Amino acid sequence: AENVKQYMDAQEVAEALGVSRSKAYVIIKQLNDELQKKGFLTVRGKVSRKFFQERTYGKVSEDENTRRN
Repeated sequence: AENVKQYMDAQEVAEALGVSRSKAYVIIKQLNDELQKKGFLTVRGKVSRKFFQERTYGKVSEDENTRRN
């Protein structure tokens, strides 16, 4: 677990979400735009793994909650 990189590239995002690499770049741009608005430094074509996980896994649990009700 120590070797886990702080940033994910489009290939990793694509695999994590089951989308194409071009779609992954669009998602990375959206996430990085959010981070920039909050004043964070971003790297083009890469996204913070922590932020990616917060945003994507957070969404998954929201979807699950909606289905249960």
